[in-house]
Amino acid sequence: MSDFAPKARAATDALRDLFPPTPLLKNAHLSERYGADIWLKREDLSPVRSYKLRGAFNAMRKVRAARPGQIDFVCASAGNHAQGVAFVCAHFGVKGRIYMPVTTPEQKILKTRTFGGDAVEIVLEGDFFDETQAAAKAYSAQAGAHFLSPFDDHDVIEGQASVAVEMLEQLGEVPDHLVLPVGGGGLSAGMLSYLRAVGADTHLTLVEPAGGASLTAALKIGAPQTIEIADTFVDGAAVARIGDRTFDVLRSVSPRDVRIAPENRICVTIQEMLNLEGIVLEPAGALSVNVLGDIADQIVGKTVVCVTSGGNFDFERLPEVKERAQNWQGLKKYFILRLPQRPGALRDFLDLLGAEDNITRFEYLKKNSRNFGSVLIGIETERAGSFAELEDRVASRGFGFRDITDDNILADFLI
Repeated sequence: MSDFAPKARAATDALRDLFPPTPLLKNAHLSERYGADIWLKREDLSPVRSYKLRGAFNAMRKVRAARPGQIDFVCASAGNHAQGVAFVCAHFGVKGRIYMPVTTPEQKILKTRTFGGDAVEIVLEGDFFDETQAAAKAYSAQAGAHFLSPFDDHDVIEGQASVAVEMLEQLGEVPDHLVLPVGGGGLSAGMLSYLRAVGADTHLTLVEPAGGASLTAALKIGAPQTIEIADTFVDGAAVARIGDRTFDVLRSVSPRDVRIAPENRICVTIQEMLNLEGIVLEPAGALSVNVLGDIADQIVGKTVVCVTSGGNFDFERLPEVKERAQNWQGLKKYFILRLPQRPGALRDFLDLLGAEDNITRFEYLKKNSRNFGSVLIGIETERAGSFAELEDRVASRGFGFRDITDDNILADFLI
């Protein structure tokens, strides 16, 4: 990789035909909270609101140079990679065929079509991403097109390294600490390769979502492995298998420097950044900021850069984000209440609620042949400790009261 640094700089220079460097901005709120100089590398402010077009641009640029004449590009993605490929296809005036799962939300399809215009064709195929990707690769082989991987490609990795090139130029020094999200590993492999190539001595923390920690799994056995995605909320980073090429770079990372971010806690960060800073981050884009509390003792007095990798957030998800954030903060819970079927029983229960408790969901099915009925009840509060007090009061009155907030099967079915 001795020539990686000049190649990354050449990719960065070429990108200037597409867009200017994304901002590197010091964040006063986070700096004060953690006692450090915290800077945000705002990839959420790129033309497609993520860093993904960097790798797509570099790979397409190099493939076109190596294969003169007409060449079409194919990718499989339901998110940022699709939008990056579409944008670059329109820039170069080449044809792109973008495969998306049939279940892709219309909003993502529309954004991809908007970026690509007449240059791209969108094909909806497969209920699951593996089926979609298989169809894209099969078409590429049959049509002689170039399949563009979202991360496991040397030229893509090289293109993502342009984030590190810009960061060092903008900061004017090497940061003490760099915090990066990791999904398939393209961004982290690219930035780490460049920092190593230029001899930059910076401490690296990588962050994965709890529901899709493929790097953590790979580091345990020393090779990529396919894992089951337990939660798809962080769709930009919950990857079932880290790339082979990206893992070749990341295998030397200490497991201690790979942090796991719970999805519900990420929602707290999304809310805080939106409400306090006016910064719109998608779940994967919030990973680097979310983990700062976990490494607070390592960064006091240090210069820290967090890469906010994307801002493609669908505001229809805000109710879900609020719900999950309240769950993490202990401010909202769901219960199954066993209520005696007698006059006044409901009033007796309501009298047990505290002044801070607010009922947000109430479903009761009365069955005359039974002595008790079941109630699904959702309660919000202003103070997390009030739930323990409420449960004690309910138990003292003999009501059956079961917390189902974290019972995924029941919660999915009932809520």
